[in-house]
Amino acid sequence: MQGGSPPRHDGLPGWPGRQTGVASEDPQGTILETEGLTKEFRGFVAVSDVALKVRRGTIHGLIGPNGAGKTTCFNLLTKFLPPTRGTIRYDGRDITNMKPAEVARLGLVRSFQISAVFPHLTVLENVRVALQRARGGSFDFWRSETALKGFEPRAMELLEDVGLTAYARHTAGELPYGRKRALEIATTLALEPRMMLLDEPTAGMTHEDVGRIMALVQRVAKGRTVLLVEHNLTVVSGLCDMITVLTRGRVLAEGTYAEVSRNEEVKAAYLGTDPALQAEAPHG
Repeated sequence: MQGGSPPRHDGLPGWPGRQTGVASEDPQGTILETEGLTKEFRGFVAVSDVALKVRRGTIHGLIGPNGAGKTTCFNLLTKFLPPTRGTIRYDGRDITNMKPAEVARLGLVRSFQISAVFPHLTVLENVRVALQRARGGSFDFWRSETALKGFEPRAMELLEDVGLTAYARHTAGELPYGRKRALEIATTLALEPRMMLLDEPTAGMTHEDVGRIMALVQRVAKGRTVLLVEHNLTVVSGLCDMITVLTRGRVLAEGTYAEVSRNEEVKAAYLGTDPALQAEAPHG
C-alpha cells in the first residue's frame, strides 16, 4: 500500500493498474446472488434489474459514479430497504423478504458509510456491546461487571485484529476518523460474519489511514467474503478480485479491474464521452 513502484495506468485514464493477483475460480461457487433486483421510489427507479453474483471467499467491489445506486443496492441486500421486485439469495437461501436482524444472524453483516460507534463508551466497551449482541444480550446492561468481563478476552482479540489494542481504554469519540472505522470493523467482526458488506470504508481518510484500512480489509477477508462500495479507485484496484460497475441503477459492466477499466462504456460513465475530457482526466 505504501511505497514501492508506482501503479500502472493500463486502462481507464486516471485509474491505477491492478496491483494484486486475481483469485482463482472459487470451487464453492456463489454466496450472494440477485435476480431482477429493482427499487422504485414514487416512480424514480434507483436500482433496476440488477443481477449480481458474488463468489464465496472473494473481495467484490461495487463501484460507479455518484447516484449510480450503490448504497441503495447495499440497503436492499441487507434488508434496510424492501425491493420493489426481484430476488436475493444468500448462501442458497432466499432472503428477499427477511428483516435486517434475520440476515445478520445468518452471517450477512454490513457497515455504514458514516462511522457508527458509541462515542461515550470506551473502545473496549464498544466491542463488548457487539459481543453481547452476538450472544443475544445486547440490552442486558444491568448484568454484573464480572459477567460482562467475560466478554473482554474476545474483545481484546478483535481489537488486536484491527490494530486498536493500545486504544482499548480510550473513549471512542476521541479516536481519529480512520481509527473509528477500524473500530466499526471490529464491532462488525464481533457478530462473526461469513460475509461483510463495507460501505465506503476509506471515505474521508488521509493517505496513511487509507493504507491502514486496506491492509485491515485484506486481513479480515481471509476466510470470509467481502462486498464493498468504494470511490477510491486505488483501493478498488488493490483489493478487489471482481468488480461490478453500476450507473443509473443498472449493471454497466462486470469483471476484473483490468477488464472494466478498459471498457469504453465505463470510461464514458466516469469521464464523459468527450475525448477532451478524457485527456484532462487526472493521472495518479
